[in-house]
Amino acid sequence: MSSSTQALPQVVSEAEWRQARDALLVKEKALTRARDALAAERRRLPMVKVEKPYVFEGPDGQPTLLDLFEGRRQLLLYHFMFAPTVPGWPSAGCPGCSMFLDNIGQFTPVHLKARGVSFAVVALAPLASIEAYRRRMSWPHRWVSSAKSSFNADLGLSTPEEERHGLSVFLRDGSEIYRTYFTAQRGAEGLGGVWAFLETTPYGRQETWEDSPAGWPQTAPYQWWRRHDEYDAQ
Repeated sequence: MSSSTQALPQVVSEAEWRQARDALLVKEKALTRARDALAAERRRLPMVKVEKPYVFEGPDGQPTLLDLFEGRRQLLLYHFMFAPTVPGWPSAGCPGCSMFLDNIGQFTPVHLKARGVSFAVVALAPLASIEAYRRRMSWPHRWVSSAKSSFNADLGLSTPEEERHGLSVFLRDGSEIYRTYFTAQRGAEGLGGVWAFLETTPYGRQETWEDSPAGWPQTAPYQWWRRHDEYDAQ
């Protein structure tokens, strides 16, 4: 008898384990197909035009929302909770948002850029506080302050009583910017990898197997994949 006081799964034979695993695999594949169908529906969402010319504070000046695209068509923008109503203020941001950024990894944006997607972070905190916390956490991602604009409030993420987190997705057509998608809370928990992030964008993974509207950019799967230091040589 085990001396452990911690609960453990049932012990079975190899054949019984494989039978149980195969039964679960059927459900896992069904979930994958359901996620694919949901992503296809997401690519068909309508979008809303961003009317205001938002300007942020950044370490290199005052970038606009358009500047955050860095010339690409799509933008993932994470709304980080770093404000007086958030635990940790004024020296640290939200622990949950911090965990989210930890899960992205320094090279995820490199692969996203290969599909025309930029990534940035925005918070209400002053730029000096943001930069100090970013250095403490060793995050390389682009981060700007919206302290001097109505950006957070206009997008429904800030009130005098509460600050909210979430991920907004934007698409640009020339200089015109549109918001295409938003998710938060449990919806953001499944994000953090290249594939999950791409599937929040209007163009998706941009692979030929995807169920996308006519005219969407698509290439063969796998062929565009590169090691993170090989995209520039493509």
